[in-house]
Amino acid sequence: MSFLELDLDPRLLSALAKAGYTKPTTIQTEVLECALEQRDILANAPTGTGKTAAFLLPAIQHLLDFRRRDPGHARVLILTPTRELAEQVRQYGEKLVRGTELTIGAIVGGRDYQLDADLLTANLDILVATPGRLEYYLESERFDPRQVELLIIDEADRMLDLGFMPVVEHIANEVRWRKQTMLFSATLEGSGLNQFVHKLLEDPVRCDAKPPRSERKKINQSYYRADDANHKYKLLKRLLADEECERSIIFVRTRERAVQLNSKLFASKVRIAVLQGDMAQGQRDRAIELFKEGKVKHLVATDVAARGLDIQDVTHVINYDLPRKGDIYLHRIGRTARAGAKGSAVSIVEAHDYPHLEKIQRYVGEPIRYRVIESLRPLSKAPKFGKPKKTKAKAKTSASKKKKKK
Repeated sequence: MSFLELDLDPRLLSALAKAGYTKPTTIQTEVLECALEQRDILANAPTGTGKTAAFLLPAIQHLLDFRRRDPGHARVLILTPTRELAEQVRQYGEKLVRGTELTIGAIVGGRDYQLDADLLTANLDILVATPGRLEYYLESERFDPRQVELLIIDEADRMLDLGFMPVVEHIANEVRWRKQTMLFSATLEGSGLNQFVHKLLEDPVRCDAKPPRSERKKINQSYYRADDANHKYKLLKRLLADEECERSIIFVRTRERAVQLNSKLFASKVRIAVLQGDMAQGQRDRAIELFKEGKVKHLVATDVAARGLDIQDVTHVINYDLPRKGDIYLHRIGRTARAGAKGSAVSIVEAHDYPHLEKIQRYVGEPIRYRVIESLRPLSKAPKFGKPKKTKAKAKTSASKKKKKK
């Protein structure tokens, strides 16, 4: 199927063609067909499936089909968990509304309030926002929720992880005059998310789209074993020195780890930029700019960058700290092999990481290849985590239960 077969405005089709998109992804096809009928959508869409266009295309089509009579506040509200993702959605939206009279803007935390004030007083069709910042303008009555016709919640699982659900529920209640709600999440599991879905969506159509195998094959996944922290750092330096590692994102678990690793690499004369949660917005923008422009080859990041960071030509994602959950792993490695390119995802695994490695392999549904650098071959043996053995007391209890059943 091509975009030409879908009932889209010619201006939208032209914008898609200029951006180089001709064929919709699975999630885009599923969502478009139902969303254009103004059904509520519950979509399971991991990174790399084309979910941003999946909600932007029907939203823009709605605005083109039902034009507003008077200028005013946003008719489409998109909530995202992070500033980076909000900016990415805004930039993507600007590409799609070119050739139309529609406008799109973003308000996020960590930015000058005057910029938001100017945006909210201007005529606006689509607003992308982080929950905390938007709640401030709702409470100060500087944003009119009655004009919102479509509410889109992106990466709802991340919203839950960051504790934003009460704020999102409050915002959803404020925009209760809306005609449609779309919720996108990398995973639809968990009682917290289920309760949230039940409150916000009315008889939703469920759309599921995992990245096709052909897309996942574009990412070469592997891991190296490390004996200890010192061995781990040596492996990282060797990986960064590889000619094929032209541009990499190195993921760590905490902001403290990011600062420590930055200091060590700087001392080793490896130029990097750092992206972590408590940085001012200007510092975050500067780090991304340095990396995008190629002034630094490597970016050390916490998971604040795992969602919404869209940078072309990232050849390697390196999990210096292995994530504990499979969905976070998928989001991290999705920063490489973008726009049809190939990439590598490399994890450095210590003994305590093995249970997480096994969970990740089960989640992605395929083994991750073990590799060795001869000069840095691990001296320790790979740990084995089998099923816990029964104690004598437990064995007697289970044996007595079997006798009773007989």
